[in-house]
Amino acid sequence: MFEISVQGHFCGAHHLAGYDGPCSNAHGHNWEVEVFLRGAQTDQVGVLADFKEIRAALQEVLAELDHQDLNLLPAFEDVNPTAEHIARHLYQRLSTQLNDALCRLHRVRVSETPGTAAVYWEE
Repeated sequence: MFEISVQGHFCGAHHLAGYDGPCSNAHGHNWEVEVFLRGAQTDQVGVLADFKEIRAALQEVLAELDHQDLNLLPAFEDVNPTAEHIARHLYQRLSTQLNDALCRLHRVRVSETPGTAAVYWEE
């Protein structure tokens, strides 16, 4: 198997409703995102997927979150915009754009602070 990844970032605010602590107050993060694609074979050029196309798709989806109050977005109207839920949201949005005959989106990693991360994938 081959696995490739592309990184991106966005700035956004959120608060965690029902959380017992300071994260229940509005605050922001510089979110780091990494998407991983897997496939068993490359194309005739020798690539699994074009990094430029992956980066463009990722930037398009991250632009929807950038400089937003995540709690106000429709994607998070029923759930807190935690790193876990953001990773799932990004996975669901990107898998429809990136999956093809050669590769599939494998997982999405989201970090809100250095040294911490949430990862989402589907089996």
